[in-house]
Amino acid sequence: MSDASDLDTAFERIYATARQRNLPGMTRSTSLNTPALKVRDKSFVRLKDANTLVLLCPAEQKTLLMEISPQIYFETDHYVGYPAVLIRLDAIADEELSLRLEDARRFKAPKSLAAQLRRPAGNKSPRQKHPGSQLSPDYAD
Repeated sequence: MSDASDLDTAFERIYATARQRNLPGMTRSTSLNTPALKVRDKSFVRLKDANTLVLLCPAEQKTLLMEISPQIYFETDHYVGYPAVLIRLDAIADEELSLRLEDARRFKAPKSLAAQLRRPAGNKSPRQKHPGSQLSPDYAD
């Protein structure tokens, strides 16, 4: 199997998992000559190689993930100080991967698009006033 074929096979799992999350504005693309997912032309995840995913995230989340699950999340010298964590694809379950993809998309998406994640039916948007509430819309939850 060629390197390009290995990347394509590995990326199919990433893409299928992201599609199941119904992430608004997500597009399939490339970054640094490897398969990537973008939101409004900003990469939020890309393959480093067939076994490693580069996931963009806030520094605090990166630190926490590496402390809690070092068998899954890690960094190399190249990524120290950069808002991205590396993921061992053979060590992460699809459900956890799905959550990380959603977080990364939200991290890189414009604020207007970041709020458009799938909400369960009946949930209010963050700015909508609750019925019977005396709070102004600016202070509603």
